[in-house]
Amino acid sequence: MPNPVSGFSKKTKAEKIDWLATHYLDEDSDAISILKKYWNPDGKLQDLHDDFIENTLTNYYLPFGIAPNFLINGNLYALPMVIEESSVVAAASNAAKFWLNKGGFHTKILGTTKNGQVYFNFFGKKETLQSFFESVLPRLKGSIEDIEKNMKKRGGGLLDIELKDSTEKLNGFYQLHCTFETLDAMGANFINSCLETIARTFETEAQKQPIFENEGGCPEVVMSILSNYVPECRVQAEVSCPVSDLDPNPENAQEFADRFVRAVNIAQTEPRRAVTHNKGIMNGIDAVILATGNDFRAVEAGIHAYASKDGHYKSLTHASVEDNTFRFGIDIPLALGTVGGLTSLHPLVKLAFKILQKPNAQELMQIVAVAGLAQNFAAIKSLVTTGIQKGHMKMHLMNILNQVNANMQEKEKAVDHFKEQTVSHSAVVEFIENLRS
Repeated sequence: MPNPVSGFSKKTKAEKIDWLATHYLDEDSDAISILKKYWNPDGKLQDLHDDFIENTLTNYYLPFGIAPNFLINGNLYALPMVIEESSVVAAASNAAKFWLNKGGFHTKILGTTKNGQVYFNFFGKKETLQSFFESVLPRLKGSIEDIEKNMKKRGGGLLDIELKDSTEKLNGFYQLHCTFETLDAMGANFINSCLETIARTFETEAQKQPIFENEGGCPEVVMSILSNYVPECRVQAEVSCPVSDLDPNPENAQEFADRFVRAVNIAQTEPRRAVTHNKGIMNGIDAVILATGNDFRAVEAGIHAYASKDGHYKSLTHASVEDNTFRFGIDIPLALGTVGGLTSLHPLVKLAFKILQKPNAQELMQIVAVAGLAQNFAAIKSLVTTGIQKGHMKMHLMNILNQVNANMQEKEKAVDHFKEQTVSHSAVVEFIENLRS
């Protein structure tokens, strides 16, 4: 059992690797070589990557792909996607192509407001707290003037502060619910800085008030933090067409539409299906968010909370057939940024924005929503027709062939053989072994 290490963060990258090799890798030279192999030969670029997080050892690569032919509000896009899962980029591309000559994707921004809270304890009379809040509100707003000066120049900043009584949920629990407009910035640092300043001002002003002496003490701040649940920062995306456009054969078109709508309704009803259904949506959303240097974990948390807003977890998409028209859409919260963070630092992120024609935050929201909708369309289309495994197994076969170091001729023969055979690891290994013998 290795002993705890002190001063690890002060070691050089090479020293960190040596320490790791000594204590956890049994001096494995291959392991050390792998870590160093992924260093970027451009020293300045590697230094940049090293500064993104703490205790960096090396770089972890994910594929950067492109899904072309996305017609969004009349504009044609190629979507950069960063993801390790096979079939995702292909599925998005296929969905984009399917809708290209049917009017494409249409989107609408429903709101851009973000929020954060100052959580505090107070066990006195609500009326006393309410009176104090109303008197101190101008000073709370004034306390962040310096922080929001530049944001205000661009048209953003603090919108409102509301006192919320949450004592029915937890004894003595109140909050200052603050709403913000952060424009093209995701705004996490800005919001948190504002909240912490508001919290300090709130406590300081409360301590000056004699009205709290008979109320069991002043309000006591527990914490201040932005929320990743942003139901007021939402976007819609939709596709639609006559049912007859879904398939050249009218009977097939109607059957496909009916089965598709039924599949979405199942995901609206059954949480076990909804989780996998929404995971497929996030395949598309996360891939574009990663490519553009945004926080996919924040988006995931907010979107999945939104999927439960009606009391049970359900599909993020909806589908219908009315008057012989097929409609398929999505409505999701998305707090994204096109300035700040990695957006101006990571070279591939900057390239991704260039590929997307340098969108602002609202445009990026719409593009990301479309990526999720396209991914879901492709998945459901496969599920109600050929089955999901047909596309997945093509890539699974290639992964297995790469694991057994198959050469190009062996790969070609294996692909041809497994067109009509079930792909499994043992079956592929046996096929390659027979070829080689």
